[in-house]
Amino acid sequence: MMHMRMTGGDEITGKAYDARLMRQLWTYVRPHQALALIALALLLVTSVADLAGPFFTQQAIDHYIRPHHLQGYERLAGLWLVVLIINFGARYGQSYALTLLGQRVMFDLRNAVFSHLQRLPLHYFDTTPVGVLVTRLTNDVDALNQLLTSGLIAVIGDLFSLVVIAGFLLLVNWQLALVVFAVMPVVGLVTIVGRRRMREVFRAIRTRIGRINGFLQEAVSGMLVLQLFNRERRARQDFQALNDDFLRATLRSVAIFGIFMPIMSFIGSLTVALILWVGAGRVVQGALTLGTLVAFLQLSDRLYQPIRDLAEKYNILQAAMAASERIFGVLGEPRADQDGADAGRLSTVRGGVEFDHVWFAYQDQEWVLRDVTFRIAPGEKVAVVGATGAGKTSLISLLTRFYDIQQGVIRVDGQDIRALDRGDLRRHVGVVLQDPFIFTGTVAFNIRLGEPMDAARVEAAARAVNADQFIRRLAKGYDQELHERGSDLSTGQKQLLAFARALAFNPEILMVLDEATASVDTETEHIIQESLRRLMEGRTSIIIAHRLSTIRDVDRIIVLHKGRVVEEGSHQALLARRGIYYRLYELQYKDQAEALTA
Repeated sequence: MMHMRMTGGDEITGKAYDARLMRQLWTYVRPHQALALIALALLLVTSVADLAGPFFTQQAIDHYIRPHHLQGYERLAGLWLVVLIINFGARYGQSYALTLLGQRVMFDLRNAVFSHLQRLPLHYFDTTPVGVLVTRLTNDVDALNQLLTSGLIAVIGDLFSLVVIAGFLLLVNWQLALVVFAVMPVVGLVTIVGRRRMREVFRAIRTRIGRINGFLQEAVSGMLVLQLFNRERRARQDFQALNDDFLRATLRSVAIFGIFMPIMSFIGSLTVALILWVGAGRVVQGALTLGTLVAFLQLSDRLYQPIRDLAEKYNILQAAMAASERIFGVLGEPRADQDGADAGRLSTVRGGVEFDHVWFAYQDQEWVLRDVTFRIAPGEKVAVVGATGAGKTSLISLLTRFYDIQQGVIRVDGQDIRALDRGDLRRHVGVVLQDPFIFTGTVAFNIRLGEPMDAARVEAAARAVNADQFIRRLAKGYDQELHERGSDLSTGQKQLLAFARALAFNPEILMVLDEATASVDTETEHIIQESLRRLMEGRTSIIIAHRLSTIRDVDRIIVLHKGRVVEEGSHQALLARRGIYYRLYELQYKDQAEALTA
């Protein structure tokens, strides 16, 4: 069975009501509290209007039908019709106000979560699966929408209806009211037991939905591997097992609900029988009118509806509390862009870079860089080489402040980057990754990334790095729509597009990972190398090198080994030293020796 990473983030745990979470949610409801108050007011109107039916029935029977006296009956019918119209309007207004409230709060929450995600440090995304974050913006926000539209205010309405109906029963005839209330303890016991069982089953269903979603995300993302290794049948079996587990949990909820509803119906019928047993005798004795007895029968049925609703709303409330905890957990994550008010900005950037006794670890004391010191002059082209795990790629994350160092100082033009505004710093540093990310959108959009650049600037950047040639061959040129992750482009084309993107933003400092050139043909590699050479012209350049062909034209090579700078110099000088660089050269580039030393 394929191993699927489970986070457990969709399990429903904790309290059904948490005042702390409700206070946090209220901060998003407060701007729209007028809608909530309108909905609550209209809900109270409908609760009172629902009592009009039994009241008018009582009046019709006792004052018109039984005495065989219909004079004035049309006024009663007309008044009843007016109340029904008011009730209809109130219900419509309440539903509209609640829906509008829920949608506006969802809109604000989704914006808040997405905006906050963009400001979180990279290590958060290293440890948090994408599916979990998507669930926060979709399923969890929707759970809060259900709380607002059919949960919290509806609970208040149900409680109000219970009080109003109970008071009306006592007002009409307290003896029959006591008969109805005598059954309430049984109703309460059944509701509590049913609620607990449904909570357990509901939790199981939510957990299994999370497992299915996680499996689907991983299976779809890894479809190439599944088909390549003929694992489709095994994947179907694994999915069927998860699906069967979900089906069993769902059927358990159906079974419990199927028992709960007939029991409530039985208790309701028993209440009707008790009312008829006690009430019929009092009607015959003349101590109770027939209309009152009929009204009691209608009211007793309506008394059970809020109780049934409250049992259902409990699940909604519990799911919303769990969703709130997860959403506000994300919003509570410390941001990575919280620079102080005194954060400096770079004015005229020359491009000098200095690592001064830098120590860095992603976790605790597991050092990736150890006492790293080197200087790069403005406009200098430097390659950083080393075995896998030597700490080369970490330099990019540190210079752009996606991570902060534990010891030492990193300077740009003599200024400590920790004292600089992160956004301003990144505007002066261009990065070309080994796997360039292509967004869904046009070619031009992928170069300018929404920045207000004119078409001439975009096309000039593309021409400078040899990307214009393949772009012109596309059906719509720069207006060609690209699919997700650039699936309609080759690896080399995506790399050239990334070069054009970096050049269009014109950074003073450029950092490039050359790994992508390892998977292209010789002709494309030559185009990429020529484009890279043009991209590096006139700017400080740091090449995180994996292939020797990339670093022919650099001014200096820095060799990292186990997180330390062990060698520096030109290609020929490092070969002559016969140290770490020489061993890397022998292991990786021996087949290119004659061509490069000729």
